Formats: sequence, C-alpha cells, structure tokens
Amino acid sequence: MYFVVRGFDRPGSLDVRMANREAHLAFVKGGPVRLHIAGPLTDGEGQMRGSLLIFEADSEAQLRDWLTGDPYQKAGLFERVEIDAFKWVVGAPDSK
Repeated sequence: MYFVVRGFDRPGSLDVRMANREAHLAFVKGGPVRLHIAGPLTDGEGQMRGSLLIFEADSEAQLRDWLTGDPYQKAGLFERVEIDAFKWVVGAPDSK
C-alpha cells in the first residue's frame, strides 16, 4: 500500500530541521518501508516549512511504528503529522 506523509514544522524550528536533516535523509532511505518521493514543503519564498513523502508499506501501523525513529520526529520538529492511504494512479511505479 502507498501512503502520503505530511509533516508540518513547528513555527521557528528551521534550526531543528537543519541540525537533523542529514540523519533524517539517511533514515528515510532505509528500513522496512520503501520511499518513492520526498521533499520539503516550502512557503512562497522557498523557506522550508514541512515535509512530504510517499512511502510503500505493508500497513499504516507498520509505517507509523517505523516513523517513530525518524530523527525529525525524535527532535520534535513537527507540529503535526498527517498520514493518508494513497491510490497512486498516474506515474505509479507499477503502471504501464
């Protein structure tokens, strides 16, 4: 199953994001879930204010459990995290 994960940064937390960025990137590239797309959400001036990722996992529970180890999560970067099941239609890895 595919899942879209959106993490919204706490106000004024760019320093937390930058201090944990390399560890976060290494974390999301490994593990029992497969990362397909990832990148920062930005404001109108290009300032990072959150994250958007698309994962493939066996279940939402598996993904949620795994994400507790994300360095961003551990550092308290996110004000909130939203996870939605996603039916990937256009451009999906298994589409022909």
